[in-house]
Amino acid sequence: MSRWLILAGLFVFANCGMADKGHLPEPGKALPGRAAAMPIHEKHYLFGTALDVRPPGTEVAYFGMGCFWGAEQHFFHLPGVVSTAVGYAGGRTPNPTYDEVSSGQTGHAEIVRVVYDPKKLSYQDLLKTFWEDHDPTQGMRQGNDFGTNYRSVIIATTPEQEAAARASEAAYAQALKAAGRGAITTEIRGDMPFYFAEEDHQQYCAKNPEGYCGHGGTGVKFPATGPVTAKDR
Repeated sequence: MSRWLILAGLFVFANCGMADKGHLPEPGKALPGRAAAMPIHEKHYLFGTALDVRPPGTEVAYFGMGCFWGAEQHFFHLPGVVSTAVGYAGGRTPNPTYDEVSSGQTGHAEIVRVVYDPKKLSYQDLLKTFWEDHDPTQGMRQGNDFGTNYRSVIIATTPEQEAAARASEAAYAQALKAAGRGAITTEIRGDMPFYFAEEDHQQYCAKNPEGYCGHGGTGVKFPATGPVTAKDR
C-alpha cells in the first residue's frame, strides 16, 4: 500500500472519529454503564463540605459550559454559593465514567452542580455568569474542545428556573445579535439525573491552579435589564 493511501486512510479514520463525537448516540447505541454510583469520599476542596450537600433553604442549579474543570471555578468564587461539584447529565448511560463520557458514546454533557443560598445570590446572577463566561454559540464544542460532552446546557430543576432560563436566553440572544455574534445553541432541559464525576475532577482548578482552567466568553455582557422576571424559588 502506498504512503498516500495510508495517510488518506488515517485522515478518514480521524475525521470519522470526530464526527462520532459530534453527534449524540442513537437510542439503544449508548454505552451500557453500570448500576453502582461513583463512590465519592472526598469533601469539597474549598468549603470542606460533602460534595452532595444541600442544606435547608438552599437551591440547586446545573450548568454545562464546556470542560467542567474551568467552568466550576466561575461558580465556587461567587458569594452565596454553598457548594459546587462536577459530573455528567443529559445522556443515556447510567453512572458513566469520565473516559466513557469523553468518548461521545454516552450522550452526557460535562455539568457543574451549584448549591446556592437564594437570599444571597439569585438564579439570575447564576444565569449571568453562565452566559458571560463561555461561548453558547458553538454547538458540540467549546473553544478547542470538540465533542458532545462540551455542549452548552442549562438543566432546570423547577418550572420557575426553566422559565427564567428561557427568558434569559432570549435576552442574551438579542445582545449577541447586536454584537454581530451567532445564534445560541444552548440546550435548556428539565430536571434529569446527575452523576457525580470522579474525585480527581472535583474542584480541579482550585487544586491545580496552573492546570487546564482556561474558559473564555464572547465578551458580550448579559443585559443589565431584561425579560428575566421569573422567581427562582
